[in-house]
Amino acid sequence: MTCPDITCPDTNTLLARYGQPVPRYTSYPTAPHFSPEVDAATYARWLKELRPDGTVSVYIHVPFCAELCLYCGCQTAVARSRTPVKAYADRLVDEIGLVARHLPGRMKLSHLHFGGGTPTMLADEDFAAIMLALRDVFAFADDAEIAIEIDPRVMDADKVAVLAREGFNRASLGVQDFDPKVQEAIGRHQSLEETRAVADALRAAGICALNLDLMYGLPHQDQASVRRTVEAALALDADRIAVFGYAHVPWMKKHQALIPEHALPGPAERLAQAELVADILAGHGYRAVGLDHFAKANDPMAQRAADGSLKRNFQGYTTDDAPVLIGFGASAIGALPQGYVQNLAATPQWHKAVEAGALPIARGIAVSDEDRLRRHVIERLMCDLAVDLDDACRSFGFPPETFADEIEALKPLIADGLAVRRGAVVEVPEAARPFTRVVCAVFDARLVASRAAAPEKKRHAAAV
Repeated sequence: MTCPDITCPDTNTLLARYGQPVPRYTSYPTAPHFSPEVDAATYARWLKELRPDGTVSVYIHVPFCAELCLYCGCQTAVARSRTPVKAYADRLVDEIGLVARHLPGRMKLSHLHFGGGTPTMLADEDFAAIMLALRDVFAFADDAEIAIEIDPRVMDADKVAVLAREGFNRASLGVQDFDPKVQEAIGRHQSLEETRAVADALRAAGICALNLDLMYGLPHQDQASVRRTVEAALALDADRIAVFGYAHVPWMKKHQALIPEHALPGPAERLAQAELVADILAGHGYRAVGLDHFAKANDPMAQRAADGSLKRNFQGYTTDDAPVLIGFGASAIGALPQGYVQNLAATPQWHKAVEAGALPIARGIAVSDEDRLRRHVIERLMCDLAVDLDDACRSFGFPPETFADEIEALKPLIADGLAVRRGAVVEVPEAARPFTRVVCAVFDARLVASRAAAPEKKRHAAAV
């Protein structure tokens, strides 16, 4: 890592200085700043104010799994029978109808994403009912991306056929790690062979756009085992590969306390694993996209990263340009021009609200003009590793001196090689890519304020 005019600190020193918890920046303001002041009435008003000729993206959250993986940080629970899944699917259809009452018209849908949990816990008739409800409410664009997250361990040929019939055209396969010792520690046993069988079946059915999810920083992982997993995963020939650092937050996710902490790699080893994966994927023609994604050069995500039009939302990096994201299901988050809303997280409470005919909103936040400016700056840093502050201020109607305090706060990061400033342009050097969120945090005024108010409160995972 090159530093201007000084010798860079070593890796351990950098991690000690900058390894503090920071948000993942899938939104700004981030979810810890949402409050109950934004309620169902607020959401109803925001929906009515949307442009009827506008474009929307839709997220469907399915909070069920066949078994709970110990590393998981998602809002999910184990379903032992068909009953709760069927009841949940019925309520999803009801919630879609509730939202439809407040929409200004039949808006165009450009992206649809089923996440979880394990969305394929839904039965065939559940998918048919949900998709029918969505098609009644929204006008699907001819080129709409219809994506789903898949646990290959609970897929079969019939389910693949259902997804193809309902128009799905992208699938994300959870892998995490193929090493048996790591899998035992995280409670997820999954072979390369069964994963390959699902990938082959999806492609044979015409669902050819495939993503893989891998993780580093898991218990018992080392660079040798991570290399073996990545090289095995390459045989699946995915278009996109997401490589997430395991976030150990047992104070938020109690089941993570079952993971043996002594087996977790330390900060320097985690960083080495992340850099190793990036090097291997680059050597096989994948382009780095933002902080933790990789895509083939001809993939739309890589092309968006190259031309500066990549986006970031609650599903991570995306090519989705829709100005509106509507979330359905327990804990789902929506993003509208006026602000963010989040549904009730506890499934029973969400059920009760929908059954009563109420929009199941728990909290949210209205965004200010300054929030929009800071969101733009943070998103460009997360997506492009660079932002022109003067241009941003000009675009959002703010004076160029708006970020004077942030420019001052950047100086230690610049001295340590984590950022570069060229006039009004702030960049994250390629070698400092893993520290991108640290640079973003400088522009997060709400994080700075919350740290000052409650410096010991744990809200996020480690920065690297």
